[in-house]
Amino acid sequence: MLNLKKCAVAMGLVLAGSNTAIAANVEGPNVFWKLSMWGNPRALSAGMEELSKVVAKETDGKFQIKIFYGGQLSPARENLDGLTFNGFEGAAICNFYHPGKNPAWMVFSLPFLPLGDPKVDRYVRTKMFEHPAIVKDMERWNAIPFVSGLLPQYEILGKGTPPKELKDWKGKRVRAGGGLGSAMEKLGAVKQTLPAGETSIAFQRGALDAAAFPYTYAHVAFKINEEAEWYTSNMAPGTSECGWVLNKTAYEKLPPQYQELLAQNRDLVMEVEQAAYAEQDKKNLPAFEKSMTKVTYTDEQLAEFREIAGKPVWDAWIEANKDKFDSQGVFDAIWEYAEEAKSAQ
Repeated sequence: MLNLKKCAVAMGLVLAGSNTAIAANVEGPNVFWKLSMWGNPRALSAGMEELSKVVAKETDGKFQIKIFYGGQLSPARENLDGLTFNGFEGAAICNFYHPGKNPAWMVFSLPFLPLGDPKVDRYVRTKMFEHPAIVKDMERWNAIPFVSGLLPQYEILGKGTPPKELKDWKGKRVRAGGGLGSAMEKLGAVKQTLPAGETSIAFQRGALDAAAFPYTYAHVAFKINEEAEWYTSNMAPGTSECGWVLNKTAYEKLPPQYQELLAQNRDLVMEVEQAAYAEQDKKNLPAFEKSMTKVTYTDEQLAEFREIAGKPVWDAWIEANKDKFDSQGVFDAIWEYAEEAKSAQ
């Protein structure tokens, strides 16, 4: 597990004659890390890109981290396999791309978790990344949980008749994974678990009616808005965990000062992610309102949705996983940490 205690990094300038040279704040060997990512650079990757810059600067270029996009190193569903075989030193993963590989992580995709407040969400996910069941999931793949992607709440974009009533979801083919997909099935929708990069093509081929993505950045990143005719504005059914994990073998080979450098910048990664999501919303929301039909549900409709697709989905997930790990304990931890975060505000 990562040592998350803050360390004091020595700062200094080396002056040589009339020229000023910046010395490495963290001394160490030359290291080059490759991180596997699908799709293009976007808000989800903004934090890790910033980490790459900081790490290079602090080590005077000796510790280099490069993100390889577009599945260059591995398909999205196989990033964990790549870590097992030491194909690269880190990767982004989406838990619902491979639920069997990370069963405890699927808790993040349950609907209606208390993660709507960004501060609460960040606190909860940071704590959960240290939870024994979450750590154990990754150990099977020679991986270490590093930092959450802090995905915003999902909303749904789609084609065809806008689902203004809950009954209108019946029969719609919806790209939604994990517990969120189960929640949509409770409304009569047909769950699809396509990788993000394949979703726009599925729309074009008529194989998909709607898609749930983190609102709003991911819809635009994967060009769903270019295919969609309507969008939900306040459904907020849940989210998932598309976070970053490190190769355990590679991490353990790092000198302690490099390990600490990574650990102390986890907050930076999350701050940049959240700022990037907010910046995208400023651009995307006006564009959505201009180009698509906005679907807004009443409080009564949302309450009905939560009753149908909230606790029943939670209970089913806990029961299905109780023999694999402490599923009740993992679920309860989400709520306990959320209460801690709210109390601290």
